[in-house]
Amino acid sequence: MPLEAVAELVIDSQTNRSIGAAFVLLQGAVTAVFPQVSVKFVKRMIGKNFDNASELEAKPAYLRQLRAIGVGAVAAAGTDLLLQSVSDADDDPDAVDDEGVHEAESVTHD
Repeated sequence: MPLEAVAELVIDSQTNRSIGAAFVLLQGAVTAVFPQVSVKFVKRMIGKNFDNASELEAKPAYLRQLRAIGVGAVAAAGTDLLLQSVSDADDDPDAVDDEGVHEAESVTHD
């Protein structure tokens, strides 16, 4: 299978986009509500390469920044999911337009 075909399957898959957005939404919510979870994760990652990383303490400003990043991630992922659902509704041939007429019926055939 050519590389372009693989990339197209992975990037253009609507299901993958939805799963990715849901994961970012969940991660953002956890980061916004429980920033200490992210602090523990960073300490663990830093600890693999540095000594005494477990003794590091997060300053209140860093926790506020983590919360802001989490809220931003929730907003971005939520917007993406919302736009995906609107896009799906636009692609639906049986969708009803603003005037209550099925879009398929409003097209005239010559």
